Amino acid sequence: MNTAPIRLLLVEDDEDDYVITRSALSDIGGGKYTLDWVRTFDEALNTLARDEHDVVLADYRLGGHTGIELLKESTKNGYRAPIIMLTGQAEREIDLEAMRAGAADYLVKSQISAPLLERSIRYALERTQTMGALRKSEERYALAVRGANDGLWEVNLETDEVYFSPRWKEMLGYEDSDIQDRVEEWFSRVHPEDMDRLREEFAAHINGQTPHLEVEHRMMHKDGTHRWMLSRGIAVRNESGTIAVMAGSQTDITARKRAEEQLLDHATLYDALTGLPNRSAFLDRVTAAFKRAKRREDYLFAVLILDLDHFRSINDNFGHRAGDELLIAAARRIESCIRDIDRLARLGGDEFAILLDDIQKPHVVMRVAEQIQKQLQTPFQLGERELTTSASMGVALSTTHYDRPETMVRDADAAMYRAKTHGRTRCEIFDPEMHAQIMTRLQLEDRLRRALDQQEFRLHYQPIVSLETGRISGFEALVRWQHPERALLFPAEFLAVAEEIGLLIPIGWWMLQEAARQAQSWQSQYPAAGALNIGVNLSSRQFSQPELIDRIRQSLQKNNLPPDCLRLEITESTLLETAATRPEVLQQLKELGIQLFIDDFGLGYSSLKDLHRSPIAALKIDQFFVHGIEGSEEKAKLVQATVHLAHHLGIDVIAEEIESASQAARLRSLKCVYGQGFYFCKPVDSEGATMLLAAGSGWWKTAKALEQPVS
Repeated sequence: MNTAPIRLLLVEDDEDDYVITRSALSDIGGGKYTLDWVRTFDEALNTLARDEHDVVLADYRLGGHTGIELLKESTKNGYRAPIIMLTGQAEREIDLEAMRAGAADYLVKSQISAPLLERSIRYALERTQTMGALRKSEERYALAVRGANDGLWEVNLETDEVYFSPRWKEMLGYEDSDIQDRVEEWFSRVHPEDMDRLREEFAAHINGQTPHLEVEHRMMHKDGTHRWMLSRGIAVRNESGTIAVMAGSQTDITARKRAEEQLLDHATLYDALTGLPNRSAFLDRVTAAFKRAKRREDYLFAVLILDLDHFRSINDNFGHRAGDELLIAAARRIESCIRDIDRLARLGGDEFAILLDDIQKPHVVMRVAEQIQKQLQTPFQLGERELTTSASMGVALSTTHYDRPETMVRDADAAMYRAKTHGRTRCEIFDPEMHAQIMTRLQLEDRLRRALDQQEFRLHYQPIVSLETGRISGFEALVRWQHPERALLFPAEFLAVAEEIGLLIPIGWWMLQEAARQAQSWQSQYPAAGALNIGVNLSSRQFSQPELIDRIRQSLQKNNLPPDCLRLEITESTLLETAATRPEVLQQLKELGIQLFIDDFGLGYSSLKDLHRSPIAALKIDQFFVHGIEGSEEKAKLVQATVHLAHHLGIDVIAEEIESASQAARLRSLKCVYGQGFYFCKPVDSEGATMLLAAGSGWWKTAKALEQPVS
């Protein structure tokens, strides 16, 4: 699309400057500009009167006149095209005088280049367009104010005189004669909490920081109440560029503010993501049900708490956006399973609550739960992704004679937790014993959250022994919790809970750091023990963390530990998943010098390719193949095949959970190199493990002594 060239007028008495200007415009090229030239002040006025140009370039010195005079005369005659002032020397006084007179820009001739001239012309045009739009806006604004029945005000900043329209005064309950024309009449009625903001907005506009004044504030009405007002205005500059007057309007917005408060009330009672009632609103509904129950003896209702299973893993694997989409879709499906008189709410996270109102019999609740479960187990199509989920549900019935809504919701929540601990994807109805169980669980969670900060975790170490020489080659690090009230707790008693409340990964990082510290300590104390290594178990989730490599590197560097002294124990499934989705992690571990123990080998489906390409130090044969191996030829053949495979790949084999001399002997005959288990030594604390190392070849007797109860 062709656009018309920009029409320029040069007012310049020096022909050389005309040639220079024309040359600069030619350098821009593209036929963007046309240039007309006049030499004198009078020629310029006559040409400007015809209004044929878009931008004027005017020399400051025009014989007996100046460019400033030309600018003022043109403005007086209504000529609105922007004027760019040109001068031979950079003089700040002339610059300021030109700007005050309304010049669009001020350029020094010796500094003019094609890009600078083009930019100045463009800015001048944009400013003119903006000012034109502003004038139209002000005209429309003035018309709108008259039609809107607003109050008007005007403040003369030079004389401090103020004008308030009769409508302005009427808004505050006063007659026209009741309020004098003083600024104090306005500001003295402003609410004290709003006064500073009003003054700041006035100052910001006067200082040119805002295009107009617009501020909401409260004002005292004659009747003693406060009304919300919207004050708007604009500063008007005089010929010298100084602000002389501010004028504007006052609008009563009390009704709008009340409506906003109602919307705010809605926001405090409803979930922003799903649009469902939140916990507070749900408790109000349950309270209303309690009142109905007091009026009707035959009235029965139930509270059902529902929690999506494995929702955390969906967030971890697919991101929070996918999680949010699933919550919205799940809410719609759950809603389709209940009646109009029932109420669904979102309590937070992936937890929902349902008030089943006026049910005939308790078994109705289980039918609703079955319908919900069926709906949730149907795959969700979210964009190009298909997700499946299920729910753990807990129910509390009003037949239990509750006296508080919070107690009923708490018990339904307890039943839901029981459903989770019994395998998920099920519904449990609360019974009184559950309360004690859930309180124990909550206490465990609370104590567990503090355990890391209070250094209550411990590492115990089980020796890995050479089946040929009987020497200790390393240890497996196993976490314990030194509970302040329940003595020493084993992983089965707290790790599952730690995973549910998001503490499994922090505990894992602590184990890694502590094992590295202990390994370095033993290397310093017992250099004759050789490259003693410690194996640390990492969960699949921890092994997939982006900071894994950095954490390992930091642990090695902080403790000045050689990488071959630390082993990471992972399962076959973790190895398979990592090789398929994040092979660079295995390569980075190899480059770092860290090797892996494949735990519970034989229960997974790892491939020879994965075993060959990964930095594996040993396969740990699962206890399933070890127990009873002395009397099972089938297990012996499977172990022998594993040993042959490992030796072919240059990998060691460690048999887990050896419990007898006959098992150890059979494994040794099958060329299994290493073993661990209660037959050799139970896991011991760091002090006990240090004693084993100090005993050297006599560690066996020390181990048995450590197992003896202290009298």
